[in-house]
Amino acid sequence: MSQQMLTLEKFEEAAEVVKKVTSETKLIYSDYFSLITGNKVYLKPENMQFTGAYKVRGAYYKMSTLSEEERERGIITASAGNHAQGVAYAAKCYGVKATIVMPTTTPLIKVNRTKSYGAEVVLKGDVYDEACNHAYELANEKGYTFIHPFDDEAVATGQGTIAMEIFKELPLVDYILCPIGGGGLATGVSTLAKLLNPKIKVIGVEPAGANCLQVSLEKGQVTTLSTVNTIADGTAVKTPGSVIFPYLEKNLDDIITVEDSELVVAFLDMVENHKMVVENSGLLTVAALKKLSISGKKVVSILSGGNMDVITMSSVVQQGLILRDRIFTVSVLLPDKPGELNRISGIVARENGNVIKLEHNQFVSINRNAAVELRITLEAFGTEHKNQIIEALSKEDYKPKLVRTNI
Repeated sequence: MSQQMLTLEKFEEAAEVVKKVTSETKLIYSDYFSLITGNKVYLKPENMQFTGAYKVRGAYYKMSTLSEEERERGIITASAGNHAQGVAYAAKCYGVKATIVMPTTTPLIKVNRTKSYGAEVVLKGDVYDEACNHAYELANEKGYTFIHPFDDEAVATGQGTIAMEIFKELPLVDYILCPIGGGGLATGVSTLAKLLNPKIKVIGVEPAGANCLQVSLEKGQVTTLSTVNTIADGTAVKTPGSVIFPYLEKNLDDIITVEDSELVVAFLDMVENHKMVVENSGLLTVAALKKLSISGKKVVSILSGGNMDVITMSSVVQQGLILRDRIFTVSVLLPDKPGELNRISGIVARENGNVIKLEHNQFVSINRNAAVELRITLEAFGTEHKNQIIEALSKEDYKPKLVRTNI
């Protein structure tokens, strides 16, 4: 480990440096999450940063530590989006050229915003690791200075300034939940948190489909996953940082993993209760709140970013409504004769259900007079209301069956 970075002195220095490019993201007390978890939950809304994520902290502080010669050669990095914007913005502030390699799966909003800061964007690979390999190749070929998105002590020091701000607002914080992709944010936050208060618990949160740090910690060495599969694109990393791994081993207290379906529900929670758009990676800590086996503690959930494209947002909202039984589809068989459709709609109306879509299939049986299929997609208030509607249809002998909802 370097003796020059990740010290209290360097964290204090970084905290002053990043003030030039960061917005004030004061803690938000969450009545909703406090009620359902039995803890005092605070949100650290880094999704409200100018670049839409915390990454500008590490990028700008790293840039401040480079020599003039290193900056003049041009900067290159690889990123799934948020670090890309952080580096592009930092490079713009310093007036240097930046090249960013991004996975081809990166949401369009992140690509366009990175370009808007004047950076050249190269799309390569399906995941971050493949983009990173290409960035190293370009750095060697053209002599660029490489800024790693997480496996760099200076970058991690910049990210750790979040913990400094948390402690200033909430000195007696008990738990900090931190999202993990490669581990840079968790390194900075956990290291500084332990320097300020060794008793604090810092919990890392990973997607279940990209839990590279959890596997690495279990094996006691940096381990590469064969594949990653998660909607949390910003944390879809196969290999955690080797430089920062010792810090994570020392300072992280636990790892929680979150399924994609839990992120979908967390998105609705944030939109409906806090009127905030948080990207899937930033929602990891929100989903993890419900998995903590503690009560009465002061818990801070870091919302790492909010850069989500509209198409993804639409899909997440739809899936979230389905998972919460706010939208569902039932199949019923009915005789193909006048008045049956009106009868069905009357039952749904009495139960205050709202019909979104009807699909009428006359060819489900060779005797359509005996039975045709009607698929009804409905909007409900939740699970209890859904069951109430299904029960009402059952009482009328329609024998409703739940089927997959396709909106």
